[in-house]
Amino acid sequence: MNKVLLGLVLLLSLYGCASVPMASDAEDHAKKQFTSPPSEIAGLYIYRNSNFGGALKKTLSIDGEVIGESAPMTYFYRELNPGKHILSTESEFSDNIATLNVEGGKNYYMEHFIKVGVFVGGANFTFVSEEVGQKGVLECKLAK
Repeated sequence: MNKVLLGLVLLLSLYGCASVPMASDAEDHAKKQFTSPPSEIAGLYIYRNSNFGGALKKTLSIDGEVIGESAPMTYFYRELNPGKHILSTESEFSDNIATLNVEGGKNYYMEHFIKVGVFVGGANFTFVSEEVGQKGVLECKLAK
């Protein structure tokens, strides 16, 4: 009986609701135009378009610098210099890392998702196409 109750508590914790600081509607609208950045800069969208793990906020970093915490139905946009970058997301036991090599003048899209863990949900990234990424971003709101 205790195992069932513990399982229910863990499951419900994955469906709560977390909140993070949000950008203005005007900033959100501007980023959703998906304008190509200048040739010396790359654009990166990281989005989390699921309510799964809603109670969980996960810290996101680029090249060791924290950009914010993700929450359900949020996204981040950052401009990067061309070249190799390391993205990391807080997960259950240690950060998960993705390497991204970007070219100037292009936008890149990464889905950030929560996955079932042993004690709490973990998190990870996956690269997605422009079409899939833009659709995912349009479902979300810009976080700061």
